[in-house]
Amino acid sequence: MPVPENVFFALAAAASWGGGDFSGGMGVKAAGGTSAGALRLVIVAHATSLTVLTILCVVSGATWPHGAAVVWALAAGAAAGISLTAFYISLSRGAMGVSAAVSGVLAAAIPAIVSMVTEGTPGILRLGGFAVALAAIWLIAAGDSPENAVGDKAESRKTMGLAILGGLGFGFYFVALRMSNGLGVMEPIALARSASLVMCILLLAMVSWRSKPRAPQKPASWLTRAAIGWALGVALLDTGGNLLLIAATRLGRLDVAAVLSSLYSAVTILLAAWQLHERPTRRQLAGMVAAMVAVVMITV
Repeated sequence: MPVPENVFFALAAAASWGGGDFSGGMGVKAAGGTSAGALRLVIVAHATSLTVLTILCVVSGATWPHGAAVVWALAAGAAAGISLTAFYISLSRGAMGVSAAVSGVLAAAIPAIVSMVTEGTPGILRLGGFAVALAAIWLIAAGDSPENAVGDKAESRKTMGLAILGGLGFGFYFVALRMSNGLGVMEPIALARSASLVMCILLLAMVSWRSKPRAPQKPASWLTRAAIGWALGVALLDTGGNLLLIAATRLGRLDVAAVLSSLYSAVTILLAAWQLHERPTRRQLAGMVAAMVAVVMITV
């Protein structure tokens, strides 16, 4: 039995996003690990992405989009701005594998449920995958990894909360992009980038206003060179993943595309283990394995 084309595109999206998420986490670390630093990183990445996509749309003679699909693309972008920022902050605080696995399960489950409603009820194996996914989230969130050992449990819960927020936002993003399929390939991503850029600029303005010091201080650099380098990596890899996802959703079911592309967490985990030598607990390791099994079960 031949493997559907959308499987290859979805797996390619996973590889691209996994590298992009690792770059995002490292970039936020280089930017100081703050909310403002994360927002600046996403702004640079999405401004770069939007510039390139706009040029490509003009060169290719793309027409100005309209209709409900535009609203879905803009909603996807607004959700992406919030969820990416939250996710990158969680990655920058340590235990990249844990944050990536939690967000990956949620990002896969939400589109799968939507697809079940709109494209038909899945089989027993896929429903079992949902149950395994919930168990995986519990296993991963139940204990702290060595990388999160420094600090109190409240801080660990905040980090996990950010990862969950990121996963929920990614799940909505997958669904919204599918709804904007009628716009073409590059057009919905360009619209989404414009919305995420505006959202992040507004959030940065709010964060900067709330944290404004009472006494004048020496102005710091807006973003370090290292952070800008990671941001450019995010722009390339994240945009590539988005374009591949659009292709995957056009060639097959939403749930198959979403859950396979959600394997990005596995790529992030491998990169974190290779570069940062993260060592999760046995319980969390079991949760990560269960998360990957759940993704496969939901896909079949």
